Formats: sequence, structure tokens, C-alpha cells
Amino acid sequence: MIARILVSLSILSLVVSTTAHAADAKAGRKKAQMCAACHGIDGISKMPMAPNIAGSPAMYLEKQIKAFRSEERKDETMNVVAKPLSDADIADLAAWYSGLTVDVTLPN
Repeated sequence: MIARILVSLSILSLVVSTTAHAADAKAGRKKAQMCAACHGIDGISKMPMAPNIAGSPAMYLEKQIKAFRSEERKDETMNVVAKPLSDADIADLAAWYSGLTVDVTLPN
């Protein structure tokens, strides 16, 4: 009986994990319109107090946005902006910004 329950739970966890939201960078680009005012649509900040986020690892971006959403990380603007975001929204935004490349020209 216990073996049967364990097999059932294993199958259920496999089904649930394969149906999780796959991050969509194209959807993230559309959702990034709200982020663009501070971070820029290309992830390069136009404001000194907002960090550049282009090319940041998706896992890092997701963790930070979720921390702002839960108010574990404090920033008045980001706490308000992140509050209504779903996990899928956050994954999409992270996919968009992490997929951007940054070109840097070093001085001579």
C-alpha cells in the first residue's frame, strides 16, 4: 500500500513539474514596458539609482523580483511594481532581460 502511494505521488510530481510555466522572453518584452522607465527596455538604466539589468542571470532576476514582491527586499518603488506580478510574469521578465546582450567599448 505504501509503495502504491509513493508511486502515485512520484507520478503526480512529475506531471506537475512538466506543466510548470516555461519562461517566454517575447512575453517578457511586452511586460517590460513597466520596467523601461527606470531600467530601460534594453536593460540599460536611464536613471542613476536604478541598476542595469541586461544580461543578468534569469535566476538572479527572479529571486530579486520575488524578494521585492514579498517585501523581503525593501525599495518603495520596486515593492509596489513587483506586488501584482505573478510567478509567470516574473519568469517572463527574467527571460527577457537575461537574454539581452551588453556591448562594452573599453577606452584606449
